[in-house]
Amino acid sequence: MFKKVVIGNRGEIAIRIARTLRELGIASVALFTDVDRQSAHLRFADEAVGLGADPRAYLDIQRVVDAARSVGADALHPGYGFLSENAELALACERARLTFIGPPASAIASMGSKQRARALMDAAGVPVVPGGHADTLDAARASAARVGYPVLLKATDGGGGKGMRRVANEAELAAAYERTRSEAQAAFGSDRVHIEKALLAARHVELQILGDREGSLVHLYERDCSVQRRHQKVVEETPCPVLAPDTLTRMADVALAGAAAIGYFSAGTFEFLLDAEQNFYFLEMNTRLQVEHPITELVTGLDLVHEMVRIAAGERIPNTPPARRGAAIEARIYAEDPARGFLPSPGEIECLREPSGPYVRVDSGVQQGSRVSVEYDPLLAKLCAWGETRTQALARLRRALSEYVVLGVETNLAFLAGLLEDRAFKNGDYDTEFLDRRSDLCARRPLPAEAESDLIAALAVLEFVEQKPERRADSAELSPWVLASRARLR
Repeated sequence: MFKKVVIGNRGEIAIRIARTLRELGIASVALFTDVDRQSAHLRFADEAVGLGADPRAYLDIQRVVDAARSVGADALHPGYGFLSENAELALACERARLTFIGPPASAIASMGSKQRARALMDAAGVPVVPGGHADTLDAARASAARVGYPVLLKATDGGGGKGMRRVANEAELAAAYERTRSEAQAAFGSDRVHIEKALLAARHVELQILGDREGSLVHLYERDCSVQRRHQKVVEETPCPVLAPDTLTRMADVALAGAAAIGYFSAGTFEFLLDAEQNFYFLEMNTRLQVEHPITELVTGLDLVHEMVRIAAGERIPNTPPARRGAAIEARIYAEDPARGFLPSPGEIECLREPSGPYVRVDSGVQQGSRVSVEYDPLLAKLCAWGETRTQALARLRRALSEYVVLGVETNLAFLAGLLEDRAFKNGDYDTEFLDRRSDLCARRPLPAEAESDLIAALAVLEFVEQKPERRADSAELSPWVLASRARLR
C-alpha cells in the first residue's frame, strides 16, 4: 500500500479523498493556489503544497507532478474535473514513478475523444446515439440532415455539460456551431465538436463499474441523472425509478464488454440515454470518479475511493457485485442565484449550518468563513440521503434540506426544496428536459432581505447559547431558529 498520496484537486472531492486516506493510514497532501490559501480542504490533509498565483495551476501537469515529487509522494489521486481525465497526467505520473490512482493512460485516451469513444464502443457492440462529424459547418449540416433535427452539438474533447448546445433546426445551426466551438476552446483547449441526435423525453442513466489490473470487472448498478439544468446534473438517484431489471442486465453486459475492450481498470462510469421503450444508447464513458458516487456507496456499502486505492496498489476485487440495499438520492448545493438564471454567487459564507441525522450524508467543501471564488465551480456540497425505499430517502432528503442554512451567498437551497416537493418529481416522472419545461421551479425567490436579517440575528443568539453549557438543556429556545431556517428555504 502507499505511504503518501497527493490529491490533485480542491474543494469537497479533495476532502472526500483525504478522509479515506486517513482511514487507510496513508498520508495525504493537498494542493492549493493562492486563491485557495484559506480553503477548507487544506485542513483535512496532512501536508499542503502551493501551486502559485495562477488559479488555473490545477490544470498544469508539470506543476502538479513536481509538487508530488517535492514531498516524496508515491501516488496521486486526481479526483474529478481538472486533470482527472487527462491521459498526459497519467503518463507524466508514470515517468515520475508515481502511481496514478485511476485507469491506464491508454483507456483515458480512448474515451477522451467522443468520436473515438463512439467508434470503439460501436465496435464492441455497445449501442450508440446516432451522430456524425462536425469538423466544418458544412460537415455539421450534412450530419444533422442525416440524423434529423433536433440535434446536440457537443465538444469532442470535453464533458461535464460544457460545450454543448441543442439545435432545433437548420436555421439555428450556424450560430450555435460557432458558439459551441468557442465554448469548447475556452473550456477544453480544443474547438472540435461533433453532432448527436437529440433524443426527446429520454432519461440520463449511468452505470458505475469497477475493475482491477487482472481483468476482473463488475458493475455497481445504475444512477439516474436526468434532472439537469443546461446539461449540468442537479439531482441524482439510485435505483432509476423506471429502469426495468432486464434492461439493467443488458446495460451492464454491454458496459462491461466496452470496458474490457479498452483494458479498463479502476472506477469508471458508462453514461446512457434511456428512451420510453427501454432502449438505451451510449453517450460517453467517464474514466474517473463521478461527482455523484456517494449514492452508489450508500446502497452498496463500498467506499469507491478506497477501492480505487486498492486497485492502484495491485489488489483484486470480488468477481460479483455486492447486493444493492435501499435507495439513495443526492442534491448538489451550489452558490448560485436561481432568481437570476442561476448565476454564480461569489462571496464569503457568513454563516453555515449543515444538516445531519440518521442516514444523511454531507460531502462539503466549505466552512463558515470560506470564500466562494469566481475562479472555480460554485459547488458547495453534496447532500445525500438513504432509505429502505425511494419514498423514505426523499423524506429524509427533504428534512435535511429544511435544516440547511447558508448565509452570505445566494444558494439553490430554495429551488431544491421546491423540486423535492413537486408532484411529478416525487412520482419519478421526469426526463432530461424536465427543468426546461418547469420554469416555475427555477423561478422560486429567496427570503426577503428583512427576513434574512432576522435569521442572522437568530443564528447569532444560537451561537451564544451553544457557548453556554448550562443553557444547552433549554432546547425549546432553539425552535425559532429552526422555524426561521425552514422559512429560508421557501
